[in-house]
Amino acid sequence: MAEFWASSLGFAIIMLAQGLALIAFVMLSLIFLVYGDRKIWAAVQMRRGPNVVGPWGLLQTFADALKYVVKEVVVPAGADKFVFFLAPFLSMMLALFAFVAIPFAPGWVMADINVGILFIFAASSLEVYGVIMGGWASNSKYPFLGSLRSAAQMISYEVSIGLIIVGVIISTGSMNLSAIVEAQSGAGLLSWYWLPHLPMVVLFFVSALAETNRPPFDLPEAESELVAGFMVEYSSTPYLLFMAGEYIAMWLMCALISLLFFGGWLSPIPGIPDGALWMFLKMVFWFWMFSMVKAIVPRYRYDQLMRIGWKVFLPLSLAWVVIVAFLARYEVFGTFWARWAGA
Repeated sequence: MAEFWASSLGFAIIMLAQGLALIAFVMLSLIFLVYGDRKIWAAVQMRRGPNVVGPWGLLQTFADALKYVVKEVVVPAGADKFVFFLAPFLSMMLALFAFVAIPFAPGWVMADINVGILFIFAASSLEVYGVIMGGWASNSKYPFLGSLRSAAQMISYEVSIGLIIVGVIISTGSMNLSAIVEAQSGAGLLSWYWLPHLPMVVLFFVSALAETNRPPFDLPEAESELVAGFMVEYSSTPYLLFMAGEYIAMWLMCALISLLFFGGWLSPIPGIPDGALWMFLKMVFWFWMFSMVKAIVPRYRYDQLMRIGWKVFLPLSLAWVVIVAFLARYEVFGTFWARWAGA
């Protein structure tokens, strides 16, 4: 039996099973994330939120998904049909693809590659192509304007996210996400990277909002100016895929924040066992933060969004790379910024 699992066929079966388990986890999480999102908004606005379909409204997301699936798919006249349908599929699959390199616990990762953070950054950066393709293929000026906005916005904030990640890589000396988490082990909460990289935690979170087109930076979908942005011509299942891609990308950013700055699967209190449950709870907390921002922060103007990205976040993140490089090189406060020094 051991020989079979070591063969090419056995390896392929193992990888398929791991892939299906990962997809099942992300998609089941997605269903309840949408429910939680709506409940959080309702609580802030002193409403009940979903409470009819199923106990406490838990099946509302299933009902909404079924409604979208059974609706008629309307394709605009003059649209490029192949690209029109490829765009939402690409948008969702690229966000899902990035989860391959996300470790949830020691050994709980589908591909524990040495350049894991680079792989995730590359996969998430490609999501903008789905948005651009959807806007262009719709053969309408409103979706096209929305897709161009999204391209400029996502590229702008990817720069600051990349530079923030560089600071973490300098401190760790590795691009492997498991190594980044292990470098934060020690004194529990006080050993995590949120403390030595505190200014960048805020910048990363705000950049993640802009990267995933979440409020207050949902300018590609600005209803008041662009009707519904790059998705305005989409209906039924293609629209559902776009929305699923947005939530999966947000869930991915929650995982990245947890891994890079908050110890991933590490326990916040020394002596309490580490594990995947801590990773999941941290991801849920950051999703709660995403939802609270949407509920309480008004939308920015587009010029304000771009000004913050290029004139504030870019110089600050670039300066932080230089500062961390200096602090790590000369081992200021020992291994506080240079975790590789004690390895």
